[in-house]
Amino acid sequence: MLSFSASMSDKKQRAVGHALALFTIIVWGSTFISSKTLLSELTPVQIMISRFVIAYAVLWLLHPKWEKTSLKDEALFAAMGVFGCTLYFIAENYALKFTLASNVSIIVAGAPILTAVLAHFFTKGEKLNRNALLGFLVAFSGVIMVVLNGKFVLKLNPLGDVLSLLAALSWAVYSVILRNCVDKYNSIMLTRKLMFYGFITAFPIMLLQGGGFPTEAFKEPKMLLNILFLGVIGSGICYVLWNRAIARLGVVTTNNYIYLNPFITLVAAGIFLHEPITPMGIIGALLIISGVVICSKKVKKAD
Repeated sequence: MLSFSASMSDKKQRAVGHALALFTIIVWGSTFISSKTLLSELTPVQIMISRFVIAYAVLWLLHPKWEKTSLKDEALFAAMGVFGCTLYFIAENYALKFTLASNVSIIVAGAPILTAVLAHFFTKGEKLNRNALLGFLVAFSGVIMVVLNGKFVLKLNPLGDVLSLLAALSWAVYSVILRNCVDKYNSIMLTRKLMFYGFITAFPIMLLQGGGFPTEAFKEPKMLLNILFLGVIGSGICYVLWNRAIARLGVVTTNNYIYLNPFITLVAAGIFLHEPITPMGIIGALLIISGVVICSKKVKKAD
């Protein structure tokens, strides 16, 4: 009876984890609309810095406590801030300057399989299996169809594509480091540390670019609402929820939801920007969902 109860509890925990990951990826897939609005007046680094500051302030209000950490763990938090925030966002944003947005979307969507490979070697209990590989092939095929959305425009640009790959690899490294910390610390505190070190490492870049903190731009209601959405929900709340999803599902299963990102973006663009959704995009979406389901299934051990 105890075993059955524990099993039900585990299923409930995993269901919550899936819901958290799905909600987070829906928000992250929609953030490009706010980013596009803000880019009319701000640089990518100014947007990034603003997001980190707002997220840190909100998370401090939610959890105004200091927790003792070891020097080793502080180094891990700093690494998460670099890979999961600064390097990831900078590589992705600069990739968009040198290559097509479709290239960036497709390459960055490879982050889950890179995460699975790294997790295989650097975490316990998250080994690469045939379902992860099969799910990757199915979901990634869907990603390509969704991103192209009926327009066969795909041109290689070495610099932009390498930066896109760097963004995907940065997220994979961040995810694996996070997996080794997520059970030790409060998820809000952990995310607050992430935002702090993201700010510390990104601020010098903003100064080198000759820009300051864009306080004037946020006097306009539209700009203020968009940066609040990105900072409070996109960075603050969603990173916390993502961390909690990883604690329940593991880093590989949670990161498989990233495959859905291009599809969410496609739907958001159709709703808010009235961009067309083609049959190819719909078929791609079905493949992505199928791939995520395959990835999430546990491999049955032979008797």
